[in-house]
Amino acid sequence: MFDYLEEQLEKKFKLYKLWEFSEQKEEFLKENSSLIRAVVGNTSIGASSELIDSLPKLEIVSSFSVGLDKIDLKKCKEKGIKVSNTPDVLTDDVADLAIALILTTLRKICESDRYVRSGLWKNGDFKLSTKFTGKSVGIVGLGRIGTAIAKRAEAFNCTISYFSRSEKPCTGYKYYSNILELTTNCQILVVACPLTEDTHHIVNRKVIDTLGPEGVIINIGRGAHIDEPELVLALVEGRLGGAGLDVYENEPDVPETLFGLDNVVLVPHIGSDTWETSKAMADLVIGNLDAHFSNQPLLSPSGSGRAGGSVYPSNREYSHEQPYH
Repeated sequence: MFDYLEEQLEKKFKLYKLWEFSEQKEEFLKENSSLIRAVVGNTSIGASSELIDSLPKLEIVSSFSVGLDKIDLKKCKEKGIKVSNTPDVLTDDVADLAIALILTTLRKICESDRYVRSGLWKNGDFKLSTKFTGKSVGIVGLGRIGTAIAKRAEAFNCTISYFSRSEKPCTGYKYYSNILELTTNCQILVVACPLTEDTHHIVNRKVIDTLGPEGVIINIGRGAHIDEPELVLALVEGRLGGAGLDVYENEPDVPETLFGLDNVVLVPHIGSDTWETSKAMADLVIGNLDAHFSNQPLLSPSGSGRAGGSVYPSNREYSHEQPYH
């Protein structure tokens, strides 16, 4: 858990650090379940159906994340449990990282860094890389983060297109209602949609092969957006040009085959991990909890069965968690 958030929670509330009771979880919940009124989760752990059912007094799940894929929204709705997340405050950092991954992958920054550090530069010049400016960029999911990525890519004179459930008004970007049409018409594919049943493995073998051996995939959404074994195989076989990945299917486990590939850039799910943004997210988590327990509207509701929440997104909605208490 982010230290600052943990400190603030301890100042304001009776904080149970469930990860400290992992081996005695059932016993812990049996003793304390009637006392717990709120759960705080993040990208790793949220509020499963099992956890929700074990907490009869639960009123709110406040997530230290934008993503809601670790929260059983249906169960929360059934039980009238409010849900909040941290949108907006992390948009810039995640979009910045997406552009950084594009540049690092295309310009071979990591590989060239190793080249200099190993002393190989003395033996000759580094091999040529590929430019970013002017490339065609396709974005899966044109929500807050997808739009922020598009605006940044525009500064590189890139042609922008996107795929989503429906066409967004007044964007000026080319819309495709089919992801295969998008990948046929772009060189760089950026995955920036939420993880739902419909977007699980939305990037499959067919999508990868349509992008082709010169194409690059950037994923700052969730690992399960991509069929990871197919991605690895395509990179090894040269059917895909490269990839920049912030997220993986079974974090923190990453396919070791990727470690030996120079056309892949790997970072450890750090999209929103700056001091500034992490603090802003933590403050929003605390703000939502304070609002709830003061009988005020949530600052950033993502759905609720009670007054004060917004309408739940459906499983088909495209809109971007460390232990829970």
